[in-house]
Amino acid sequence: MHKQNCWEIKNCGREAGGSKEKELGVCPATENIKYNGINSGINGGRYCWAIAGTLCGGIVQGEFAKKKGACIICEFYQQVRKEEGDNFLMLDM
Repeated sequence: MHKQNCWEIKNCGREAGGSKEKELGVCPATENIKYNGINSGINGGRYCWAIAGTLCGGIVQGEFAKKKGACIICEFYQQVRKEEGDNFLMLDM
């Protein structure tokens, strides 16, 4: 089963070639190869809460410490947490 990345679920259009790429830029989660494979995602696609510069509610978010409250109640975050179970990685420290 394919586990979807944030841009597939949220339909933000910020992936390379996406509908909002020119307007909002490419989301750092789509290009962050350091996090490729974490929580079964492509690049940072299933680890977006740990990456500064992602969107939430149409607003660019900063580092996790500042966006934590919004992220932990996000439906996508909850979905990844459930799908990954004991393998879920919240932060890479």
